[in-house]
Amino acid sequence: MSWDEFTDLLSGLNENTPLVNVARIRTETDPEVLKEYTPGMRKMRTDWQTKRAKRRSKKDTESFLKMIQGVFANMAKEEKE
Repeated sequence: MSWDEFTDLLSGLNENTPLVNVARIRTETDPEVLKEYTPGMRKMRTDWQTKRAKRRSKKDTESFLKMIQGVFANMAKEEKE
């Protein structure tokens, strides 16, 4: 099955299916919604984020940190001007 076919099948799922519910829990970013999560939902989301973070390479992490350092350096530079 191609990726496009797979995503087409997923996009047709009802919002009340367990798969869609799990995906929603894992990807939620709204702080107000996150406040309402049960401990089980929080654990599910945290476990998923931890698993994703472990897949990042050291090179990717270092690249991200350098980018963030650059952002802060530019902010400090602009503040002095």
